[in-house]
Amino acid sequence: MVVAIAVPKEVVGGERRVALVPEVVEKLRKAGHEVRVERDAGSLAYYPDDAYARAGATLVASPKELYAGAQIVVKVQPPTRSEVDLLGEGTVVIGFMNASRNPEVVARMRDRQLSVFALELVPRITRAQSMDALSSQATAGGYMAAIVGAESCPKFLPMLTTAAGTIRPATVLILGAGVAGLMAIATAKRLGAIVEAYDVRRAAGEQVRSLGAKFLALEINAEGEGGYARELTPEEKAKEQEMVSAAVARADVVITTANIPGRKAPRLISKETVARMRPGAVVVDLAAESGGNCELTRPGETIVSSGVTVLGPTNLPAAVPFHASQMYSKNLQSFLGLLIDANGQRVTDYSDEILAASLLVHAGEIRHAPTRDLVAGGKS
Repeated sequence: MVVAIAVPKEVVGGERRVALVPEVVEKLRKAGHEVRVERDAGSLAYYPDDAYARAGATLVASPKELYAGAQIVVKVQPPTRSEVDLLGEGTVVIGFMNASRNPEVVARMRDRQLSVFALELVPRITRAQSMDALSSQATAGGYMAAIVGAESCPKFLPMLTTAAGTIRPATVLILGAGVAGLMAIATAKRLGAIVEAYDVRRAAGEQVRSLGAKFLALEINAEGEGGYARELTPEEKAKEQEMVSAAVARADVVITTANIPGRKAPRLISKETVARMRPGAVVVDLAAESGGNCELTRPGETIVSSGVTVLGPTNLPAAVPFHASQMYSKNLQSFLGLLIDANGQRVTDYSDEILAASLLVHAGEIRHAPTRDLVAGGKS
């Protein structure tokens, strides 16, 4: 049986990524599946239509034509209400859903009887590593955070020995040593900066030091479930704040990456701490979309306070769309391997632990309990 897979052009402003790149489309076609791609879906990521045509995709001109008869729809951003209304009952939708920020769309997908898989809910287990889109996109975000910080900093990052004298290297501080933080550390080191990093998870110290950065050690172990950090106690928060504030004050560039899935980002930098920083210092807050790690952060905006530039970038992976799309596409390819069996049949039993954990909506029900409670609270 041929499975019809649809790849729409992303419609959210500023989104340049595409869900499937031609390389993966070709592999799906060789496996016997039909892949429809909306025209110009990959153009902003520098994957032109003719590359998709050579890979065997069917190019279509409109979303209506794309979705007609599609069994699986793969996206980067959550579908809009208008996109949802074009999908037939039982259609499988895969992508980032950001359910806490889109409860009305989730409710509409429920009412339309769609089967929706949220890639941010994929469990962090060994078998699911190849499907971990959060990590692949965090890699892109961490890289870009270091680039943005370097661009905004009025100093050279590396030490330079010149005829005009020796220039000391800049100090870059990374708060949060998850995937994004580690990539930011590696990139800042490659740019020649002195790099310090802090994470409440003690185990992160070894990874930080392996990249050549100094790990700021505090005798707190906040290792939580699934590789994430647990929330600190009030006493732990006070100790953390004291050490972090001193490190922030001496840094030229601070990159914050601390996020707790489904919750507001922890506050790491107060406005008082920003006031202690050197004029010209830069804060790049990767948690801007979930409330920000810095008190002054505004999503999508640049704030200057006491001579310090506070950046609240959103969707940094879209700034490197070619490789971000490539990694995301490989994640989807692996995930599709769970939804299409060895005989080319679409799976309808979602008991596999990865599918069960990431299943957001199915058969007219919201399966993810926190999202179900959120939608019920909003009476959507």
